[in-house]
Amino acid sequence: MSTEIRNVPFLRLAVNDVSHKRELLGAVERVLDHGRIVRGPEVDQFEAQVATLSKRRFAVGVSSGTNALYLALKVLGLARGDEVITTSLSWIATMNAIAATGAMPVCIDIRDDLNMDPEAFEAALTPRTRAVVVVHYTGLMCDMDAILKIAAKAGIAIVEDAAQAFGATLRGRPAGNFGALAAVSMNPMKVLRAYGDAGVVLTDDPAHVSHLNRIVYAGVVDKERCVEIALNSRMDTIQAAMLLVNIDRLDALIERRRSIAARYTSRLSDVVVCPKESQDSRHVYYTYTILADDRDRLKVALEGQGIETKIQHPILMPEQPAYAHLPSGQWGNARRLRGRILCLPAHEDLDADSQDYVIKCVRGFYGR
Repeated sequence: MSTEIRNVPFLRLAVNDVSHKRELLGAVERVLDHGRIVRGPEVDQFEAQVATLSKRRFAVGVSSGTNALYLALKVLGLARGDEVITTSLSWIATMNAIAATGAMPVCIDIRDDLNMDPEAFEAALTPRTRAVVVVHYTGLMCDMDAILKIAAKAGIAIVEDAAQAFGATLRGRPAGNFGALAAVSMNPMKVLRAYGDAGVVLTDDPAHVSHLNRIVYAGVVDKERCVEIALNSRMDTIQAAMLLVNIDRLDALIERRRSIAARYTSRLSDVVVCPKESQDSRHVYYTYTILADDRDRLKVALEGQGIETKIQHPILMPEQPAYAHLPSGQWGNARRLRGRILCLPAHEDLDADSQDYVIKCVRGFYGR
């Protein structure tokens, strides 16, 4: 292996493209010129575009993906004693959003694709189950056929946590199109990124939209009258304006990530387990996540070669200290897989030489 060490960051958030930066600054300047910093026209335009791309009737812009999920669950009228089933492998915001409504999160095991196991979902149902939060992990769609069938039979609501999967599809249906409600994140790490926090709630139900519009801003109607206890979760106009610039680039960004993923898979599948997608799904590769033998030593070796990697997430949600009071569950596959998960740099700015360097270093670790 060459002794030359390259610097390969996991993610690059700086905007170095001069024309792109000019578009973003122009969008901000237009907001400053018209002065509608709160609920300006760009928010309405962005909501309309997201609704169209998601094939939903409505999209409601909010201040973060976490708030989007919390508000989607709050609309369901969950109460203390209700149970909400979700995966054991996700960022802790998924579980926190459930708990913040007063409901009890019930975490279940995952399949080898890192997504929710439908059989575990069905086994976890009780008379207290009110909803299931489905997480499309790493940007790959869950087995929605099985999940929809189980949820319909049980008479419970599906809420999609599509934070990592905006732009992903299953048989042409976009992530966020399957549940009664769905939550999307647009924070700076996502494929469609804001320059701060932002999120969207998706639904087809006008009653849900009416409720969301009330609780997005302190439970106030008619600008003055508070009819429900809530906090401020509005999306600001400047974020919406910059997101409108980035949404025009979304398909190109996704295809760029998919191209990088394909290159990795073609060169690494004989030494690590690479992510797979069926012919009827479109993975957006929020992260390119491999399953690797001797993962911890591999991570250290890659860092020594200047390659930044991530482990998402080393602590399962139900094993977080804040949830030590909850009953222990059956997460055997999740426990097994978390010791093998490693995310490689795969952002759209990763050039071909850097990709080849990552491939060379991973192969070199395994003596290939």
